[in-house]
Amino acid sequence: MSTLGWILLAGLAMSTLALVGSTALLIPDRLFSRIVMPLVGLAAGALLGGALFHMLPESISTIGNHLSVFAWVAAGLFSFHVLEQFLHWHHCHRPIREHRPLGYLILAADGLHNLIGGMAVGSAFVVDFRLGIVTWLVAAAHEIPQELGDFGILVHSGWNTRQALLYNVLSALTFPAGGLLAYGFAGHVDVAVLVPFAAGNFIYIALTDLLPEISTSPIAKHKIVQTLSFAIGLLVLWVIAVLA
Repeated sequence: MSTLGWILLAGLAMSTLALVGSTALLIPDRLFSRIVMPLVGLAAGALLGGALFHMLPESISTIGNHLSVFAWVAAGLFSFHVLEQFLHWHHCHRPIREHRPLGYLILAADGLHNLIGGMAVGSAFVVDFRLGIVTWLVAAAHEIPQELGDFGILVHSGWNTRQALLYNVLSALTFPAGGLLAYGFAGHVDVAVLVPFAAGNFIYIALTDLLPEISTSPIAKHKIVQTLSFAIGLLVLWVIAVLA
């Protein structure tokens, strides 16, 4: 399959994961919280493992200049910090009289996040299709608990089920758009630098968004399960790197 074919397939597959969010309505709240937190731990481990065991080694091998690679990692970390601060500024300083504006904010943030993720996966496929597959798997591991959470937020913000599902899928379509954007730029700029940039994004999400989520439970059993999930995510990506 051609590089463009891989990017299109990966983009469409990721977009269909938006449908996973609709299952949140079928799961009782108590069971939902027990399922989501281990998934978040697994996603955190997968994001860190993908960045450290796959994306950074491949970037160093492709780009060659270690300082340049880690500069792009730092840029990825910083950009997501700025983005998160911007979003938190709206959350903290704009009074929300009704919940629907929060739903629009979630969709806008999710669409931008998917666009960046699509560019990361697209650039990874341009570098090497195996790296593209691993990067897609890592992004998908994060996408599943995120879509479950986003769908629940949209419904509780006053959207009906059909609206929440439709707009969630539409925001997910920015992922294949990002992949095509990276492919289109491949002939004009060095898209390989997007791989360490995306690694910085993944590291930031894992360390500042996901890990704090799984460390808030006061129940020791939950902490153990979530920590094991995090370790499994790391271990799986390490094993894939060793066997590749």
